[in-house]
Amino acid sequence: MKDVKTHVYMMPGLAANSKVFENIDLKNSNYCLHSLDWIQPKKNESLIDYCLRFSKKIKHKNPVLLGVSFGGIIVQEIDKLIKAKKLIIVSSVKTDDEFPMVFKIARDYGLNNALPFGMFDNAINISLKLNINKLYKRIDLAERYLTERDEYYLEWAVKSLLNWNQSSYRKDIIHINGNKDKVFPIGNISNCIILEGGRHEMIILRAKWFNENLVGLIEQD
Repeated sequence: MKDVKTHVYMMPGLAANSKVFENIDLKNSNYCLHSLDWIQPKKNESLIDYCLRFSKKIKHKNPVLLGVSFGGIIVQEIDKLIKAKKLIIVSSVKTDDEFPMVFKIARDYGLNNALPFGMFDNAINISLKLNINKLYKRIDLAERYLTERDEYYLEWAVKSLLNWNQSSYRKDIIHINGNKDKVFPIGNISNCIILEGGRHEMIILRAKWFNENLVGLIEQD
């Protein structure tokens, strides 16, 4: 029997796991959700080669690809390799021109090469203990969702993010950003749906909005 469902593949952000999508439920029998998790990058693997390898996880033709933050960049690269029905990015960017200035400075001056990536895990653990986690606002979010902390993966991901170069994008892309996003500030971004009060972690904290609106966005012409 022919599969008539629309398959939606969802990619989390840097260091995050697929649990960020645990509250996404479209309540529509015509849709089937698939949550993805990061795979370990190979030594000196390019972003393009990584996405080619990662694209093997997409088991259905003409899917919807949804990516959050760095995951939004990943799904844009995968879309170049497969035919996606729709492309949705959340709390992300469409081109490197939409990067905040701090990203551009880190890229241009190679500051990412000086980062001790092992500190990422320590910083999360310390913030959990001190109850001062600022990245995800609520202290339990980092403990539950930011579990991808392998040092080589983090180094690869940050370098791949900062060195991503794209000047044009798919014209029917659906881009959703919050006006309170501090990672990718709305002032740098054009042609997007603005979620009032939405922060960088809004795929978790504003899941109700996505549940109520994603199907309509996917099905609009």
